[in-house]
Amino acid sequence: MSSRAPTSADDFLAGLKGQRVVITAGAGGIGLAIADTLSKLGARLVICDVSDDALASIGNKVKVEAAVKADVSADADVDRLFQVVNDTLGGLDALINNAGIAGPTGGVDEISPQDWRRCLDVGLTGQFLCARRAVPMIKAAGGGSIVSMSSAAGRHGYAFRTPYSAMKFGVIGFTQSLAKELGPSGIRVNAILPGIIEGPRIEGVIGARARQVGVSHEEMKTRYMQNISLRRMTSPYDVAAMVAFLLSDAGCNISGQSLGVDGNVETL
Repeated sequence: MSSRAPTSADDFLAGLKGQRVVITAGAGGIGLAIADTLSKLGARLVICDVSDDALASIGNKVKVEAAVKADVSADADVDRLFQVVNDTLGGLDALINNAGIAGPTGGVDEISPQDWRRCLDVGLTGQFLCARRAVPMIKAAGGGSIVSMSSAAGRHGYAFRTPYSAMKFGVIGFTQSLAKELGPSGIRVNAILPGIIEGPRIEGVIGARARQVGVSHEEMKTRYMQNISLRRMTSPYDVAAMVAFLLSDAGCNISGQSLGVDGNVETL
């Protein structure tokens, strides 16, 4: 738990060593970068993921105390995950609600109800299911932190990605509500809004959008970059650095915030 304000630059990221943290979707992408960063700063980790291959190789990449296969949209999987957290870590100081999916690309009249529901089930309901199990444990620890992943799409409307944008807007509302509810218990709750994260997932999204509007992949990628003030994609480690800050003593007075890590996405 991090509740002590830093007293000098020397302990800027103090308070992370020994923290007990669960990271959803922690075996790849942003989640893996968060796990790698927090592990190297001394945190004790339990991660979950849905990918058998990613889970099988996690031990070669990051030191974790348990890696659990779990779909955060499934009540039973979440219950099993937090039983492992309790058995392995003996408690919890922080929850990183990272799991989410890209969802479908298409007009509102082209998206199936099944695809809409799946996107919100993983990226929003999954955060609720994890929070409801994590909060009693963090309260028992005397306080701590919840960091939930939203997106630049949670600040801007995103044409042809309506399930994803709606889900990410919902994360911000969930975050702000929990911050008010849990603040008196010493639990800080914040959302991170990554921008366009470099990697295969965004390349797939760009490709789908390019096909939809009838331009090349490179042309669509150029259009995406033109909407970012810094003209660069976001690295998973950019996001991981913000998570480390929020869990550290340096973040002890930050709660209820939606923090963009996106190079200033101007529009989507």
